[in-house]
Parts: sequence; structure tokens; C-alpha cells
Amino acid sequence: MSLQDFVAMPKFEDYKERFKDHYTLERRPDGVILAQAHTLGGSIQLSVQNHRALGLLFKAIGADPENEVMIFTGSGKDFMMEADPEGFKLEQEGLPYWAYEYAYKDGRINVSALVNDLEIPTIGIINGSGFHSEICLMCDITLMAEDATLFDPHYNIGSVPGDGIHSCFEELLGVKRAAYALLTGEAIDAKTALEYGMVNEILPRDKLIERAYKIADHIMTQPRTTRRLTTQIIRRPWKQRIVNDLDGGFGIQMFGHLAKDKAVHSREHISDSTAYVRQGKKNRFD
Repeated sequence: MSLQDFVAMPKFEDYKERFKDHYTLERRPDGVILAQAHTLGGSIQLSVQNHRALGLLFKAIGADPENEVMIFTGSGKDFMMEADPEGFKLEQEGLPYWAYEYAYKDGRINVSALVNDLEIPTIGIINGSGFHSEICLMCDITLMAEDATLFDPHYNIGSVPGDGIHSCFEELLGVKRAAYALLTGEAIDAKTALEYGMVNEILPRDKLIERAYKIADHIMTQPRTTRRLTTQIIRRPWKQRIVNDLDGGFGIQMFGHLAKDKAVHSREHISDSTAYVRQGKKNRFD
């Protein structure tokens, strides 16, 4: 008998409770786990707090060997279109600290944990319009609501798009399309996202989760080892992109963040910079 026992693995009921203020978690007996991000039960409102929670969630799910497929999505009619009114108060009160803790460290963990810490197939669902869509776009398979729109607001709010969205867009769109999307805040509708190869399927909003489970059922038809090793093959481009781009992109963004002369994450600032999407315009300047 061994002199030592295994370190206890995370238990679903424990981290389901731990993350309940940020994610509603459900898991079927076969290990297919559904994570729905929310703010007070509705669409995600960006904050220091939920930004930190994301990478921690992925690490917890990835560390639990009972999870077999992850479906990740948002809640409400939008994916993420607003900022929490007090969600960046901590950042403004201690910018040198939070520029590293929130933006540089947490942000890098969020994207890298999705690709590196989850060794199970992932299905991202873009349930509505929003930014920070890289979290769903970088899943192995991505579904999108047919009335949703993707866009990146960083440049429009005076920030540098270097926190992973640049890696995502350049990998999926190519250099020219990514440059246009990042510099103009181009609103990319579902049909265009499908044509560009950013997503795999577009569906009515109320059919998205049902479809994700159907895809998960197919994935589950093959042995556990086959499923997990297949993720190592299909994620190689993302891993290469992260190694080459992520740290440098964040470093450039943080230089711009610390050199700015005004806050960029206020609710009013973000709402003003995303209004054109709600108005159905392609760009803010159209």
C-alpha cells in the first residue's frame, strides 16, 4: 500500500457553489457540463470580479476528471454588451496593482486556461451580441445565435486590443480582416461570421443549447482517451498562437493602459462605444 494518497480532486458540487455568483453550472451523469456566465442572472456585465472568475472556472473544470465535454455560453439576450457600474472601481483605486492582477495576469490565464487546462472537447455558444467573444470563438466548436453580432470595442474605448482578441481574430480572420475588425470595431453579424469561418453553425437563440448537447452526444460516442487526445491535435494552432502572441500582446496593451489619461472601462464609456452595434451599424463612424 502506498505511503501517500492522491490529492483530492475538485468536486462538482463544491465548485458549482463556489462560482454560483458568476456561473450557473449543470452536469449530466455522463460528464457533459454546461457553464452559463451571468451577472445577477442576466447578460454578462464586464467587471474585475467576473474577469478573474473565468480563468479560475476553467482551471476547476479542467482539474475535475469527471468532466468530459464543456459547453460554455452566456445568459440573457446579450453575451456581453455592458460594464458593471462599479466593476472597475478597484482598478481605478489601485491601478498599478490591478493593471497587473486584473488585466495582465487574469487576462492571460483566461485564454490560456481555455486552451491548455481543459483537456476535454469544448463547445462555445455565442447566445447574443457582445464583445470578448474570443472565449467562445476559441472553443473547439462554436455556435452562434442567428441575430447576434460580434465586435471588438478596445480601440473605440481608447484601449489596445492585445488581451487575446487579437490572437483570436488574426487566427480566424487572417491579417487583413483582423486589422480592419480591430481598428474599426467592425460589427460582424452571424451570417458573416459563418462565412468568415469564425463559427461553425448559426441557429435561433432558443435552439443553441439543444444543438450543443446533440453535438456533445456525438462526441461522447468515442472512448474517453480518444476524446481527450483529439483535443491535443485540434488545439495545436491555438497553442502556437498563444505562445507566439499572448504575452507580448498583453504587455503592449498594459503599456497603453498605464499611459492613458482617462478611464476606459466605465459603464458610460463602454455603452457609448458599443451603441452603434445596437443601432445595427457596421462601424461607429458609419
